[in-house]
Amino acid sequence: MPEYRRILLDGAAVQVTVEGHELVAGDGRRVKTDEAHHLPPVLPSKVIAVHLNHRSRVDEFQIGLPGTPTYFHKPTSALNSHKGAVVRPEGCKWLNYEGEVAIVIGKAARNISQAEAGEYIAGYTIANDYGLHDFRDTDAGSMLRVKGSDTLCPLGPGLVTDWDFRGKHLRTYVNGEVVQDGSTDEMEWDMHYLVADIARTITLYPGDVLLSGTPANSRPVQPGDVVEVEVEGLGRLTNHIVTGPTPIRTDVGAQPTESEEVLSTALGGDWEFRGIRPPKRG
Repeated sequence: MPEYRRILLDGAAVQVTVEGHELVAGDGRRVKTDEAHHLPPVLPSKVIAVHLNHRSRVDEFQIGLPGTPTYFHKPTSALNSHKGAVVRPEGCKWLNYEGEVAIVIGKAARNISQAEAGEYIAGYTIANDYGLHDFRDTDAGSMLRVKGSDTLCPLGPGLVTDWDFRGKHLRTYVNGEVVQDGSTDEMEWDMHYLVADIARTITLYPGDVLLSGTPANSRPVQPGDVVEVEVEGLGRLTNHIVTGPTPIRTDVGAQPTESEEVLSTALGGDWEFRGIRPPKRG
């Protein structure tokens, strides 16, 4: 399956193809994969994410799915790349990973059927839909700061074409330990459904990204942690967590909170155990 990446090469953003352990630019320049400075593999005009889709995640939250999917928006300023640092702002505690498959649009899509949707998909990449749950009490409706803060949308390492999304394993690792283990077969709504659903009223342009949902066991990570998302056939997206250099300003806006809503969501929707928490890491 062809794989395309974007890297910084001699000071310029360059699209390259993957050949073994090397990345090859159109003019023939080569760089070892492990030595490359990766960029997000695509430049979307928008990133749209489905709230819940994997049945294991729904079961974990002890809720039922709605009849149709619901979505939120991640601004493009949240984009990050393979090997990029994910910033947990100073003063925040509840930054969760969410390993996902990302759909990349290949041509403008509007008012298309589910059967046609595959023709409008350029390929797929890996995403980690990080959530800063410290702001959940104020942004639960929009998810703007929860999911849209800077660096919280790593994509990569590359765009893979001709990839069949059916029956693929998805795993997330924290410091080498498996923390999420799921499959695309547990998705309630598949990739073609999601594209057709959004395109009914929102035009999707080439490069636009749709995040397809995460399996169970999203949990908080700490500065210093290395988080990897591995998807069968798409590779492995690696990031590390750092603390932001400045605290959240206190002279404007809502402040980070640690309500039961925040804690229950960050720790896995353990609604029946409100007030009874496992030991904190870090």
